[in-house]
Amino acid sequence: MHYLLCYDLAPDYLERRGEFRDEHLKLAWEAQERGEIVVAGALADPADMAVLMFQAESPDVVERFAKADPYVIHGLVTGYRVRQWNTVVGEFASTPVRT
Repeated sequence: MHYLLCYDLAPDYLERRGEFRDEHLKLAWEAQERGEIVVAGALADPADMAVLMFQAESPDVVERFAKADPYVIHGLVTGYRVRQWNTVVGEFASTPVRT
């Protein structure tokens, strides 16, 4: 299954992220190497959100990631949501549907 982790970013996210970026990226790359994160990054113009796409058996994997993320711990993320994403089109769709 696919899940989206949607982060709401603090207004001063760009100014503060440098202090925690290495630790955040280490956590993210480790999750990617385990096959959990498919792709992830912040949105631009404005930089007010980030989206991380996970492949996992349950949302627990995503919740554990968010709770361990230094961006969340140190308030760069002001809120987050985990949503199951029913992917149906594309090479990596979890439930492909063709007509």
